[in-house]
Amino acid sequence: MLGLAAVAIGPVGEAEGPNWLTTLLTEVGKGYVSLLTVLVIPLVVTAVISSVARLREVANAARLAVQTLIWFAVTALASVVVGIGVGLLSKPWLTAGVSAANAEEPGRVGEWTAFLTGLVPSNIFGLTVRVSQSDAGVTASPSFSILQILLISIALGVAALKVGPKADSFVALAESALAVVQKVLWWIIRLAPIGTAALIGKAIVTYGWSSLASLGVFVLALYLGLVVVWVVVYPLVLKLHGLGVGQFYRNVWPVISLGFVTRSSMGVMPVTEQVTERNLGVPRGYASFAVPLGATTKMDGCAAVFPPSPRSSSPSSTGSS
Repeated sequence: MLGLAAVAIGPVGEAEGPNWLTTLLTEVGKGYVSLLTVLVIPLVVTAVISSVARLREVANAARLAVQTLIWFAVTALASVVVGIGVGLLSKPWLTAGVSAANAEEPGRVGEWTAFLTGLVPSNIFGLTVRVSQSDAGVTASPSFSILQILLISIALGVAALKVGPKADSFVALAESALAVVQKVLWWIIRLAPIGTAALIGKAIVTYGWSSLASLGVFVLALYLGLVVVWVVVYPLVLKLHGLGVGQFYRNVWPVISLGFVTRSSMGVMPVTEQVTERNLGVPRGYASFAVPLGATTKMDGCAAVFPPSPRSSSPSSTGSS
């Protein structure tokens, strides 16, 4: 409604720029995204360090850690296959206005070694700054690589694990910082309805309702992929381990419902830990390792199934949440 109202008001003029409602939607949406982005680094660093260091409290820690990573990889691979399969069947790019030329194979493909070299951090914080020059002057745009930050955090966590008691203060600091960051993140998550409304309204103003409606197949394909993972992939994994599917979903329903509403696995991480320990009976030491690591690195929905289109060159198919 806000986006349609902004479109109805129309632009003020070329000299004045967009109308007041469009400007408001733009700034509120940008502000909400910035609030989420600014917490990514401290949340990932503290969560991963805490989770890896917690392995000292778990018996057979090495075996459990390896098994956890293996099943993380297996279910993530299955989710990616589901996403690609749904994309190939539905072909959402055909209804999104992508021309046949743009839907062809890319003319240039990056080297696989670039992925490996990209993992090597250029500094301890994994931060980079891109400098660009235009008619308006020189601008600097800071950015970060989440993979580099993960590697740094895992290395620090493993080092703390190896150092032993001497690293207790360091681990305690990371856990305290994680609790503080989670509290701030929860405050931001409560602003999600406002931020989401602003972002959707701005999208309608920018692309038009007809352009967004053409992405309907894409949205349906995305949710279909999520349903397949939910009712096929996960039940198979549960059955392989002799667990009841219905009982499992009843136990984790508080996390599923809250995660669906907030759209943030990291934001609901405290609830995930509580449900994992109380409802599923997982020991606290192992839950403190698996949950933060999974919430920051293991996202079968937004990072594996999304986007379901493997070849679409439309802007909506290149992003990731």
